[in-house]
Order: sequence, then structure tokens, then C-alpha cells
Amino acid sequence: MENYPIEESIVKRQQQEKDQEAIAQLVQKTADSYRGDGEALLGLLRILEKLHREIRDELFQETLPKTRHELYALLRDIEASGGWPYIGRMRLQALLTNLLEPDEPQHSSEP
Repeated sequence: MENYPIEESIVKRQQQEKDQEAIAQLVQKTADSYRGDGEALLGLLRILEKLHREIRDELFQETLPKTRHELYALLRDIEASGGWPYIGRMRLQALLTNLLEPDEPQHSSEP
């Protein structure tokens, strides 16, 4: 059986999707096991952010398009596959929301 570049590309893409799904499941399983442990979850988020930064800076940037045609193809692929990856940070205001809400209702001393 002869291998064709398109078939090889499809097989490669399917394997990449399987690999990515396995990584996602492992991260989710790990996060679930850390449920209720803020320090452990924060550590996991830091690792994910570090990996994101390393992959972007050391591997992805070298693959960026060199021509307008390549740029168009990349942008079309990004749009079709769900947008640009982004790891957002929690806003300080959202973090402080829990501190600003009283644990128990305050009773007013006024009648």
C-alpha cells in the first residue's frame, strides 16, 4: 500500500489529537484530585502557564508565517479551530470578592 502525503497528514493529525486529549485528561484528573487545595491548584496553574510560555516562545514562534499567503492560511485555521489560545489571569477584584462578602449577616445596632 502506497502512502500519500495527505493520508500521512491525516494520520499525523489524528495522533496529535489523541496526544492532546490524553494531556487534557491527565491535567483534568490532576486538578480534580487537588479539589479544595488552593495551593496545589495554584501550583498546577503556574505549571500550565510556564508550559504555555515556553511552547509559545521556544517552539511556536519559529513556525510563524513568513509570507502573506502563509499568514492568511494560519489566520483561517485559527478562526476555524476555535481562536487564539489564551491563559487568562484572575483579576485581583475577583479574588477579593470573597473577602468583601461577610461570612455572616451583620446586625445593625440601629432600630
